Amino acid sequence: MCGIVGYVGLKDAKDILIHGLKKLEYRGYDSAGIAILNSKGVHVFKEKGRIAVLEKAVDENIAGTLGIGHTRWATHGEPNQENAHPHQSASGRFTLVHNGVIENDYKLKADYLADLNFRSETDTEVVVQLIEKFVNEGEKVEAAFRKALGLLHGSYAIAMIDNQNPEAIYVGKNKSPLLVGVGDGFNVVASDAMAMIHVTDQFVELMDEEVIIVTRQGYTIETLAGQKVERAPYKAELDAGDIEKGTYPHYMLKEIDEQPAVIRKLLMAYQNEQGEIEIDADIRAAIDQSDRLYIIACGTSYHAGLVGKQMLESIAGVPTEVHIASEFSYNMPLLSKNPLFVFISQSGETADSRAVLVHVKKLGFRTLTLTNVPGSTLSREADHTLLLHAGPEIAVASTKAYTAQIAVLSILAVDIAEHNGMDIGFDFTKELSIVANAMEALVDQKDVLEQMARDYLTGTRNAFYIGRAVDYYVCLEAALKLKEISYVQAEGFAGGELKHGTIALIEKGTPVIALATQYHVNGSIRSNVKEVVSRGANACIISLEGLNEEGDSLVLPEVHDALTPLVSVVPMQLLAYYAALQRDCDVDKPRNLAKSVTVE
Repeated sequence: MCGIVGYVGLKDAKDILIHGLKKLEYRGYDSAGIAILNSKGVHVFKEKGRIAVLEKAVDENIAGTLGIGHTRWATHGEPNQENAHPHQSASGRFTLVHNGVIENDYKLKADYLADLNFRSETDTEVVVQLIEKFVNEGEKVEAAFRKALGLLHGSYAIAMIDNQNPEAIYVGKNKSPLLVGVGDGFNVVASDAMAMIHVTDQFVELMDEEVIIVTRQGYTIETLAGQKVERAPYKAELDAGDIEKGTYPHYMLKEIDEQPAVIRKLLMAYQNEQGEIEIDADIRAAIDQSDRLYIIACGTSYHAGLVGKQMLESIAGVPTEVHIASEFSYNMPLLSKNPLFVFISQSGETADSRAVLVHVKKLGFRTLTLTNVPGSTLSREADHTLLLHAGPEIAVASTKAYTAQIAVLSILAVDIAEHNGMDIGFDFTKELSIVANAMEALVDQKDVLEQMARDYLTGTRNAFYIGRAVDYYVCLEAALKLKEISYVQAEGFAGGELKHGTIALIEKGTPVIALATQYHVNGSIRSNVKEVVSRGANACIISLEGLNEEGDSLVLPEVHDALTPLVSVVPMQLLAYYAALQRDCDVDKPRNLAKSVTVE
């Protein structure tokens, strides 16, 4: 959600911070700000809205070699200039930015700051005022910073500057992601390596309940208890060119087009020298030793998990359950005796999933993360990781990460099956290559799908997606995509469920988009389409070659039926994209949404 950047060095910090904030725009935000420290003091600029609005508000004549910046996604207080970060202490000495949620902010106000008039409605201001209070009572700055952080309950990533110390950024972290970037004569702070990859590719991972002092000469890490920590940087495997749009009008369209290449990249990444699918032997052993897999995920990743369950059970015979992370933490089901927990997250920073991870690790259960970001929190804290190899995904609405998740889950299922001596009944690597070709054929049909969006989605306020078997899971994702970026009220349903209540909503002109890619339920889903057409629905059937009938709106290239979700979702993504364009919606940054959800 929120994003932090910081710089201390010899160059003017202003442009570096603004550039870094622009690279964090994909995470989602409603306001932004920077603070620059120079010989005349701290200069704070913050505005509601886009980085472009902030950029216009920044005084070009202000320069300084130390600064911090922030993009905010409102949790405490409405999105406005007063609640935007950075926040300052009463005297203006300390200036602070914060990601996360402080759960005990009201208690801290009552216990320590009852006589203070707050300028904002945020939990963040409590932290900076608390630090100044402890300094005024005689604590040194670092001790006051450490003491205040020790009182916080909840999640935080914090960067603070002191106008009496132009050499240092004070940094602390708990549950929310934060990195230190290491340069030659400078150092930076960032929520995401993407923000500062243009100045360095060397980053230091920060762990929970650590305090870091960052200067241009180096950094020191200590625990909240004061124990020193030594940790070397790692190289971020990011290509700055990968996070540019190039000739594309939107990141989302670029990322849809990249899906065939992602599938081919995954085939290469998970093949051994003999061309056979192979995952890490330790991961395979952990699954073999388990009696049930529990997939934990949110949103799009949850939908990928539903498809993955189908694959793991039908291909590998592994009992699998799928759970929404935010529900699992507070409503845990009766578990099997020897479970393995599989966490699926594009960013690897999803707070709801991490809450489950922390809990199940305390219970002694094994854990595996599927993520697109090596070194992310979920990857670092789980026992094992399988990478998605999808490259940076900038658009808030996930596309290529979703298909990469399904592809990796299929690779996992095939590896388990083959190492257990099971005959999966088809040449997996060949069929996955065919999937990549089919995706390529579909992304080349943009004009067809743009017209379909006009025919079925123009002007509508609601839409239904229906499917049977694994097509139903794809329909859930299709509906989410349309909701996310076009704001059309869309729902995905199992085809047979419409007549159990929801068919009451069907009226003349209601768009119903049906998927028909599964041989054993083809007749059933087509019967469901007839039911809604008889009630006046404007029906669109997307079918698989070999199952197609006259009148179908789009025919998908034939692929193995176990892998159809990788192909059938592509036209759904493009339908959502073109529907959003028709409504002049911000495709890459839809309202109220964040790319990396780092608060529960």
